[in-house]
Parts: sequence; C-alpha cells; structure tokens
Amino acid sequence: MILAGITVFLIAMIIWIAWENTALELNIYPVASEELPESFDDYRIAHVSDLHNAEIGDGNEKLLAMLRDGEPDLIAITGDLIDSRNTDVEVALQFAEEAVRIAPCYYVTGNHEARVSEYSELKEGLTELGVVVLEGERVELEQSGETITLIGVSDPSFQTDYLFGDSETVMQGSLQELINKDDGYMVLLSHRPELFKVYVEGGADLVLSGHSHGGQFRLPFVGGLVAPNQGLFPKYDAGLYTEENTNMIVSRGIGNSILPFRFNNRPEVIFIELESDR
Repeated sequence: MILAGITVFLIAMIIWIAWENTALELNIYPVASEELPESFDDYRIAHVSDLHNAEIGDGNEKLLAMLRDGEPDLIAITGDLIDSRNTDVEVALQFAEEAVRIAPCYYVTGNHEARVSEYSELKEGLTELGVVVLEGERVELEQSGETITLIGVSDPSFQTDYLFGDSETVMQGSLQELINKDDGYMVLLSHRPELFKVYVEGGADLVLSGHSHGGQFRLPFVGGLVAPNQGLFPKYDAGLYTEENTNMIVSRGIGNSILPFRFNNRPEVIFIELESDR
C-alpha cells in the first residue's frame, strides 16, 4: 500500500512538472514615473527572455498568441534567445519573424550568445527580419512628438570571463558611454539582474533583465533556489525590484539550459504598462 502510494505520488509529480514547464504564464506590471512623457501613458512593453530555443506550442504559437493578445507597443527580448548547448538559430529566427509582425522588436544578447560561433549568423538573421539588435546602443522612441530613450547593452561575457571576470566594471563602462541622466525617461535592456546596483548608479528609470530563470526551483515563502552568477537563494530572481528612482523587472524566462526542467516556476511573458505621473 505504501509503495503504491509513493508510485502514484511520483507519477503525479512527473505529470505536474511536465505540464508546468510548458504552461506559459502572463504577468503584468504597471510602472509609474514622473519622468515619463504623457504621450507614453499606457505604453505597453512585452518582455520575453531566456527562450533557449524552447518552443511553446508548434512554432511557438502559444507564445506568439499571448503576445498578439496583449497588443504591445514594443517587444523587448533580453538575451539567451538561443542555447549554447543545443543551438538552433532557425528556431530563434522563426520566432522573431512572427514577433516583428506583432510589434517592433528590440533585442540584446545574453551569455549564451557570447559562447557560440553562430551568433553572427543569428544577428544577421534578426537584422534582416527587422529586429533591432542593440549592442551598446541607444535609440529614441517617439510618440506624438515626445520621446523616451531605449538603451541596450551586450552581455558582459562578450568582453570578460563569464564566471570569474569583472562583469560589474564592464557594465559600468558600457553605461557610462550610453546614459546621460538629463535625457529624460530611460529604459535599459540588459540580461544580467545581479548588476542592479550598476543600473541604479547609472540612472536608468526602468531595467528589463532575465538570466536567473526564476531561481529554477521556486520554494514556497522563499523564492528561487539558485541562479547563475548569484548562487543559492538569489536576491534578484523574479519580479519587480525598486531602488532610488530605478525599477528593475526580472523575467523568469521561458526555456531551460543546464537543468532540463524547472519546479513551481512556470515560464512567463511579462507585460509592462507605463504610467505617467505628470
């Protein structure tokens, strides 16, 4: 009887884990600021991160349907679109081809892009499809004659060792060249949430990040168990973090990498709804 109970429990757990690893979740975050121009009030940003070549539905149709239904003004893709251990550029480009039909897409790299020789192929393909690849660059977004600034930085592992390099110094250098605190409202796309202090010091108003995979295994009342570059019980694993005038939203991501599954941690798409407090 005990053995039968254990068997039923294990089967139920396997079914649950299999379901939740493809049961895409939508989370919405309103973000208000006095710096945001009134014409950007109700501006909607869809945030997709850490796809890792995953497909949610045939051809990522479930993911794309969620994006279409949300009617975003912009789609931000914050790195690890491919997986360095099982790289499939075609899957990434198929998703991008459909995503650009929904809204303008802006993309920054993650650490997995830095590891593969196929990155140049991915970048070329994304650019040809109309995705704006930001590698330490800034663009002005315009609405009714008013603008906000969108900044995108490459993952620091393009310039320093992923595990032991000084990512903080690399990021400080990148932002110093890009951010002017007098520029008005600034949205920063950067893969790494553990560098939040640098983003605050740089003066970004809103930061969109991923990388942490939500801590991979989420424990009730505790949060994520482990995250890259943060270790056990990561400080920045998922959701909204605020310090001074900077808000950072960390996506739990969609795909997996080293560990093939996540627990109590559904893949997610985030929508950010900007609100002007003027």
